[in-house]
Amino acid sequence: MAGSGRVLVPLTEEGFRVHGVDVSEAMLASCAARLRTAGRDARLFRQNVAALNVPFRYAATFIAAGSLQLLIGQDAVREALGRIRAHLVEPAVLLLDLFVPDAALHPPGAPVVEIRNVVLPDGSHIVHRSETTCDPERRRVCIASRYERRVSGQIVARDDERIEFTWYAEEEILSLLRMTGYGDVRIEPAAWPRGGGHCFAASARA
Repeated sequence: MAGSGRVLVPLTEEGFRVHGVDVSEAMLASCAARLRTAGRDARLFRQNVAALNVPFRYAATFIAAGSLQLLIGQDAVREALGRIRAHLVEPAVLLLDLFVPDAALHPPGAPVVEIRNVVLPDGSHIVHRSETTCDPERRRVCIASRYERRVSGQIVARDDERIEFTWYAEEEILSLLRMTGYGDVRIEPAAWPRGGGHCFAASARA
């Protein structure tokens, strides 16, 4: 779940030999562009982490920025953790960056709507409207976004996006790790702090 390379590229700049996996072709293209700009190189694979199968083994795996929480349902999470474990060799470290969102801690009574407007150098506007809904019982947050480019008040382009994620308490993620065969599981300080909510990391060894 390497995404656009916000973590992967700095790791390569620090001298780590890193591979990246993501299910999104667009994200991998963005990651490859960042690598080129930085003058770095890394193997990238387009795969779903829940069906991970690459011809390499790794000393460590890092899933940053709560990306594991984009896998909805514990079956998918268990599959992903199992496939990752099959690709790890000594010291076989797994580090997960996780968070419990503000909406889970203080559920809003209605969908939260936010609108942002950015003026581009050519005078056109990018308007972003997002609507966030939270279902604490199912542990789901859904963010429906609409991006519009407006020229002289007219919409000339539009893109819609829907993101859904879940969350886990510390003991729940530790239990999932043990259930999928990991040992030495523990809670660590957040590796990728974010504004709002409760951030933490979980580490384990395969």
